[in-house]
Amino acid sequence: MGKGCTNATKYFLFLFNLIFFLFGAVIMGFGLWLLLDNQSFIVVLSNSTAVKVACYILIGVGGFSMLMGFLGCLGAIYEIRCLLGLYFTCLLLILLAQIAAGALIYFQKDALNEELTKVVAGVLDSYPGNNTATEQAWDFIQRTMECCGWNSRADWNSNMVIVNSTQLLFPCSCQNVTAATGNSSGSGFCEAQTSDWPAYDVGCAASVESWLLTNIGVVAGICLGVAVIELLGMILSMCLCRNVHTEDYTKVPKY
Repeated sequence: MGKGCTNATKYFLFLFNLIFFLFGAVIMGFGLWLLLDNQSFIVVLSNSTAVKVACYILIGVGGFSMLMGFLGCLGAIYEIRCLLGLYFTCLLLILLAQIAAGALIYFQKDALNEELTKVVAGVLDSYPGNNTATEQAWDFIQRTMECCGWNSRADWNSNMVIVNSTQLLFPCSCQNVTAATGNSSGSGFCEAQTSDWPAYDVGCAASVESWLLTNIGVVAGICLGVAVIELLGMILSMCLCRNVHTEDYTKVPKY
């Protein structure tokens, strides 16, 4: 009976570690997508150090989770106590880091929102600048979400190109296609007949925040799933480690 329980624990632990490995791959893939996708809002925030750090943290956590999943599978199948102990310790550290990161994000929401507003304001004021990828991403957002500016199209009023044109130029990506009367003047701006632009009145803040919350929800769901797997893995690894009484390194395959 004891041997049967040990075998059941071993294979359940292997299964949970396989799932843990796959969750790690998903987290790392999401971090890579945020860094490499040229048509996401993250491109607009490319100058934000906090966003870059968050992406690299996701990639690092995903890669480390994959490594822990592999070590857990190896320790479970070959019943190696030192690997099981190392696996338990690393899982505990990862779980504590996740809790700390979640608490930090929750208590720094206002600071993150303030930084987000400043970054977008900088993009609008310097448009068109040298960061083509950022400008194309913002144009894509305004065009697809049918919005203009961050809170409203008045956010563009501090752009020097628009100011020097006495408000006759406006971003072409803001142009309301149902009421389009502006002519393109190059450099991403269109020329209106009057200062009353044929542009969208709605700002992009609500749509962008909804996009961010949706993706954060995906990440939070994945992290919650990983946390459950981590807890189960810790319990099973300790149960298996207690039932393994001797080290038998001859079980480890030689390559």
